[in-house]
Amino acid sequence: MNERVENADIALMTEIATLYYVEGETQEVIANRLGISRVKAGRWLKRAQAEGIVNVRVRQHPAVSAEIEQALIRRFGIKRALIALDHTDPDVQRSGVASLVADHLSRELHDGSIVAVGMGRNVGSVADNVFEQGERKCSFVCAIGGSLRAGEYMNPDHICRRLAMKYGGDSETLYAPALVQNPALRDSMYENPTVRQTLDRARRADIAMIGVGDLSEDSNMVRMGWFTPQEIAEARLSGTVGDMMGYDFIDIFGRPSETPMQGRVIGLTIMDLARIPDVVAIASENTKAAGILGALRTGVIDTLATSATNAHTILRLDEATRADDHPVR
Repeated sequence: MNERVENADIALMTEIATLYYVEGETQEVIANRLGISRVKAGRWLKRAQAEGIVNVRVRQHPAVSAEIEQALIRRFGIKRALIALDHTDPDVQRSGVASLVADHLSRELHDGSIVAVGMGRNVGSVADNVFEQGERKCSFVCAIGGSLRAGEYMNPDHICRRLAMKYGGDSETLYAPALVQNPALRDSMYENPTVRQTLDRARRADIAMIGVGDLSEDSNMVRMGWFTPQEIAEARLSGTVGDMMGYDFIDIFGRPSETPMQGRVIGLTIMDLARIPDVVAIASENTKAAGILGALRTGVIDTLATSATNAHTILRLDEATRADDHPVR
């Protein structure tokens, strides 16, 4: 009995959603046609979204962000900027940025493509926002090791699997921890044939998706137990403003930071990323402007995906901190 009722509900939600979103009927017309109240029709529409029957995506008109995108391209020599509308809800903001990256992936991927995949909430959100995919024989390869404390959502292995499922491709896991105790152990892990094979494949990627981190005591790195709040605070005092893909700590000029936190993560380095044709840096949080600026100044970023507020802040920070000795593409 419950199953029949549930199926009937699904059929009704689908019918109402089709009338409203596809045929353009008003809620009043729908209510009259189906013999229900207008309020109930509205509730069914909301439930259709909650159940995943309807996926509403608001696409920013190109004219809205074209000027700021071109300013970023001219200033930093990147290939493209993907700028999302600002939103007060951080999850909605993250989804908005990720949907632009998902659209970019869907345009650029083809049979035989290799995508190197980093770690984090912003990268993970891309897999959730792939809707217009089409099957492609492409590969998603972990560009960094895994961490139990990161959880499934943020781990590159699970992100790769979700992306492969969406695109009908395959995924490859990097069988190594993301973080080790010291650089010597990391170098030893790099000699492992299994680790080396996966990283070599990631280095041959056509596209790399990486996160850009800020240096706060509430960062993912602290929550995962990689580094202590004290280590983060000391790194900030030494001039570190952020990280690329969870490590490769940088100052605001894009130079490697002098911090004991360097050299302990197993994954692709900035030098590796420099050889990949399209490195997509994804950062939705408005606390990350300084870290994004440092990442742009490394010269390895090709595509920047962020919020409108971040984009404006980055340009102002660049003006305020410009120096003759920071790297130029």
